[in-house]
Amino acid sequence: MSGPRINSYRDLQVWQRAMTLAESCYLLTGSFPREEMFGLTSQIRRSAASIPANIAEGFGKQRQSPAEFKRFLRVAMGSADEMRVWARYCLDLGYIDESTWKSWRDEYQEIAKMLQGLHRRSGRSKDRSDP
Repeated sequence: MSGPRINSYRDLQVWQRAMTLAESCYLLTGSFPREEMFGLTSQIRRSAASIPANIAEGFGKQRQSPAEFKRFLRVAMGSADEMRVWARYCLDLGYIDESTWKSWRDEYQEIAKMLQGLHRRSGRSKDRSDP
């Protein structure tokens, strides 16, 4: 028996987790120093939001091009990895505590794994650049 039918990107567990974490990152960065508003704060917010946004955009394009869906999933994977770097940077600067860092690090690692699994399950595309 297969799992529940996926009718929308909102049905994807990875999108739900990425969205929840992006919202959490957005709120937490509001407490960062003001001088970081156009630097680190902005970068974290864009990177975090990029993950659910790319999942959604790719999902919407998959009927026309399965290769496009996979491409957007790869972009989302890159953003998940990027967020792990930003999380460490925030810890090192003292903007987040170790508990928050571990939470972000572990959750983005899990999101990346989920994206990899979704990418694999999306089947082989005709896109030759697809590994």
